[in-house]
Amino acid sequence: MSSERRRGLDQPTLPRRRVPRPDVDAETFGRASERIARTFGTATYLMVQTVFVIVWISYNVVVVTSDQFDPYPFILLNLAFSTQAAYAAPLILLAQNRQADRDRVQYEQDRTRDERSVADMQFLAREVADIRIGLGDLATRDFVRSELRDLLDELLVEHRDSPEPRRAP
Repeated sequence: MSSERRRGLDQPTLPRRRVPRPDVDAETFGRASERIARTFGTATYLMVQTVFVIVWISYNVVVVTSDQFDPYPFILLNLAFSTQAAYAAPLILLAQNRQADRDRVQYEQDRTRDERSVADMQFLAREVADIRIGLGDLATRDFVRSELRDLLDELLVEHRDSPEPRRAP
């Protein structure tokens, strides 16, 4: 006897059903759901839905009883709104999840860019500090000029204070 048969004697066997799954591209479905979710929050959508409800109720209140397709208390309209809400909520949640994923990726990219910028700024600060230290050891043009002026002033003061130099015969 095979092992499956032996195992089947003490445990019930369930028939294996292979339910075909629809082949749906998650990205395409996500983009479509975002477009739909974006329209739910627009003023145009709200206006169209308001006009639709007004026409629906007006028709079913004004028209004679024989032609009314949804008499008061408008159960069909209620069912339509319930169905719409049942589909709208998951679509909006899906759109929010996709936006959160995009925000997370953007946050990581911003953080990486900020870290790189901080590293670049620290490098440049060190370079500027090295240049300042290096310039402190070198004589700049302004420093040399001020030293020459000081020497010239000293020579002029000495020259005024000293007696007339003697000329050689």
